[in-house]
Amino acid sequence: MDSKITIPWLEVGYAIFSNEGPKGLKIEVLAREVGKSKSSFYHCFADLDIFIDELLNFHVLKSTEIFNRIKLCENVVPDVFEVLYEFKEDAFFNRQLRINRHVESYKLCFEKAHKPIEDALIKFWPEAIGLDDKPHLARLILNLTVENFYLRLTDETFTEQGLKSYLDEIRAIAKEM
Repeated sequence: MDSKITIPWLEVGYAIFSNEGPKGLKIEVLAREVGKSKSSFYHCFADLDIFIDELLNFHVLKSTEIFNRIKLCENVVPDVFEVLYEFKEDAFFNRQLRINRHVESYKLCFEKAHKPIEDALIKFWPEAIGLDDKPHLARLILNLTVENFYLRLTDETFTEQGLKSYLDEIRAIAKEM
């Protein structure tokens, strides 16, 4: 497939999936947003299932960029927060994958996209929550934090204050351990 032709479809689909989840992915809507005909969609992807597979691959590719950026971070605040803000749409895409994890391909995509990012975070996460002497416990808390983060993620909570407040909650929990 010619990426010059398919990228606009994937970018529009990515935004729709991030905001509405898989139920928002309708060929008519995609075609209208891209400014092309439905037949153009079928020429590129044949059907919606193939498009969704390409969209999930697109997300994994984008997550590689996030991973590379987080690898360069030295701490959670402000470094990781800045990366999160920059890749807000990707965070919301991940949220939709978590919500719809009953669909195996979404579950696998989330795991494939998120695992490297989690591995990059773990280098400074224990210190960030005050558990640098208990890295195994810090990783367990990171897993729970990620799960809870996506459950709580909204436009209203995805702010500097919202993220700092959430990190403070995690720190308070870790301090009790």
